[in-house]
Amino acid sequence: MPDVRLASAQGKWILLTTVLGSSMAMLDSTVVNVALPRIGEDLDASLSALQWTVNAYMLTLAGLILLGGSLGDRYGRRKIFVLGVIWFAAASLLCGLAPTDAVLIGARALQGVGGALLTPGSLALIQASFHPDDRARAVGLWSGFGGIGAAVGPFLGGWLVDGPGWRWVFLLNVPLALVCVPVALRHVPESSGGTSPSESGGERAHGRFDVLGAVLGALALGLVTYALIEGGATGVVVAVAGVVTAVAFVQVEKRRRDPMLPLDIFASRQFTAVNIVTLCVYAAFSGFFFLTALQLQVVAGYSALAAGTALLPSTVLMLFLSARSGALADRIGPRIPLTVGPLLCAAAMLLMLRVGEHADYLTDVLPAVLVMGLGMVTLVAPLTATVLASVSTARAGIASGINNAAARAAGLIAVAGLPLLAGMGPEAYRSATAFDAAFDRAMPICAGVLVVGAALAFALVRRPAPGCVRPECRTHGNVTSPPIEARGR
Repeated sequence: MPDVRLASAQGKWILLTTVLGSSMAMLDSTVVNVALPRIGEDLDASLSALQWTVNAYMLTLAGLILLGGSLGDRYGRRKIFVLGVIWFAAASLLCGLAPTDAVLIGARALQGVGGALLTPGSLALIQASFHPDDRARAVGLWSGFGGIGAAVGPFLGGWLVDGPGWRWVFLLNVPLALVCVPVALRHVPESSGGTSPSESGGERAHGRFDVLGAVLGALALGLVTYALIEGGATGVVVAVAGVVTAVAFVQVEKRRRDPMLPLDIFASRQFTAVNIVTLCVYAAFSGFFFLTALQLQVVAGYSALAAGTALLPSTVLMLFLSARSGALADRIGPRIPLTVGPLLCAAAMLLMLRVGEHADYLTDVLPAVLVMGLGMVTLVAPLTATVLASVSTARAGIASGINNAAARAAGLIAVAGLPLLAGMGPEAYRSATAFDAAFDRAMPICAGVLVVGAALAFALVRRPAPGCVRPECRTHGNVTSPPIEARGR
């Protein structure tokens, strides 16, 4: 049984290294959008290249994040976490030195591999290291500091883009890794999957890796993403190949003894419904944050720093109010929060239609950002809790991993497909008029997806059974994906 106490020196070092590691991935997911216009200008990149700059990272992260957790279960969570941090830092260095958009996109894909190794490991190390009496508080601190990192990210990214340059958005990860790795090796105890099915990850720690499933899943996402970004006749052919690959992935997962994605978990109607709601919600979120960062700079004329700071209130609201939202959902059930939250976010996206050339922050931008924040506060914590409440305690880890992968896949598809649906050409972000017109078409699409999610939640989500598992991540500030609940609660 883990026995490290939070108040001890070792406990503080463990908390520090896990916060540093997860902050690398979290900061990267929040600051890159702010840097996109400057990246495009500096590297003479098209809109599709900017889409791939975001999606190359999300593609490998979404496709490999479940496999990354399994690697930690078998070979040691500290070992895989440290490997992920080193990998992520090396890829970040390559991003920062990239001479062309093609090199940057390739480096971003490598970053996603590192993120898939370190993201599950950071929380799993806390779960595996701390005494049970201190675990909930340690996870709360980890999540809270992560929320602060998410809040600081856009501000920091804007400052770096306007100051030293966009390359420092990536190079910043290198010194973080130089601190994180030695601390992890010196102070964090090694842990791996349990030796019995009742222990953390035990029933899966010694099974065969589902490498074929991971490859097919990532390939299917990659093909569909390529088809949406590139479009045309070639895109149609690639999309068909993506669908065929997705069908092959499902067939492989059905037949495998230890699948990466156990399909029987979807026998829970509640679990399936909440994951469909997750797809709707996070597709809209990712499309919104991707395009809004561009709209504020290309059309409204904001600097990178001003654009990053403009979205800060929504993250701050999540940071301070998400725990209360989760407690409210415990009392009244998740159905109302998961219905009202997406509707509030949809209203915020329609309010963003007021943001055009020379938009005033207080009257045009801030109202939409505040309503967006209130909507996310209302739905994010109950969404995570309901996912975990939909399955047995023993499957909480895989349930959270699936939900996290679903959210990231939804964001991947949204960033790829939304510009196509909104009629954005390859050079749209270079013209304020063209981009503004496309943005005005995109926001109602995002709002419509959220309304669909709200309707599904109202129709299908019910109150969980008494005594079900609840997430320990009650403070939440990451707007791009739900928190990952480690195995073995």
